Amino acid sequence: MLEVRHLRTLIALAEAGTVSRAAERVHLTQSALSHQLKALESHYGLAMVKRHGQSVQLTEPARRLVALGHTVMNELQTAERDLAKLARKPTGTLRIALECHTCFDWLMPIMDAFRKHWPEVELDLVSGFHPNPLALLADNKTDLVIGSENKARRGIVYHPLFRFEVLAVMPTDHRLKTKRYLAAGDFAKETLITYPVPEERIDLIRRVLKPAKIHPRRRTTELTVAILQLVASRRGVAALPNWGIKNYVDYGYVIARRIGKNGLWSNLYGATTGEVARLPFVRDFLETARRECFAKLDGVVPVQ
Repeated sequence: MLEVRHLRTLIALAEAGTVSRAAERVHLTQSALSHQLKALESHYGLAMVKRHGQSVQLTEPARRLVALGHTVMNELQTAERDLAKLARKPTGTLRIALECHTCFDWLMPIMDAFRKHWPEVELDLVSGFHPNPLALLADNKTDLVIGSENKARRGIVYHPLFRFEVLAVMPTDHRLKTKRYLAAGDFAKETLITYPVPEERIDLIRRVLKPAKIHPRRRTTELTVAILQLVASRRGVAALPNWGIKNYVDYGYVIARRIGKNGLWSNLYGATTGEVARLPFVRDFLETARRECFAKLDGVVPVQ
């Protein structure tokens, strides 16, 4: 018998591409997920996936169920949203602070969708660069912080969004363009262009350069497009999320390389207080953000 959990599993497989990543997304072991697939295949007498090494490709029957799954999940979320409104009329403000300012590109469409579903809730962006974004939660100056930090803090709840790769961004004729990936020493003579945030909040500096005792010159600007313009104009190099630079790389504006042989990966979370986490419209916002990001952003995977 087809159940909602089966649809969630197939959607996760379609978006994640491997059994291991899909299992993480739906909070199952790999064997439990494989058991679900076998149950579906036995019920319908049709294969659901084709395996290619670690990756899987969905068959035509599975793709049909994925299409059904998207419809069902949307209707289910709408129903849960309506029930939450019937149980308690939602009012208030959802104030959002961003640690990762490349998030603006995907956040704005999600905020637009949220307004249609929750017109009673006022949305507000807490502007500016904040040296300690999580302190805004404790001071009741924001309700949701989107960033990479997930250190255990009393009263703070972290909601995993997705995992992404940080790439080195260089001008198209850079001296290192033939390298498959960059090591820490490759940055020694470069000017590193970053947002105006403390060094401990920059993954490249904190996790790669400082351990190697590499201290490149640093130049800052507040806008992602300004960072990319400076890189394209040979003023330095940058390190930005893969999904944030895809269009610029595709159009040949800049080039990107991995940082380290296995890449430099980072997780993105939504952080709230425990009280805010229980609000139905906050849960709906986070679920919408996860769903839309996995469907539309290039190269993101589930948080491990």
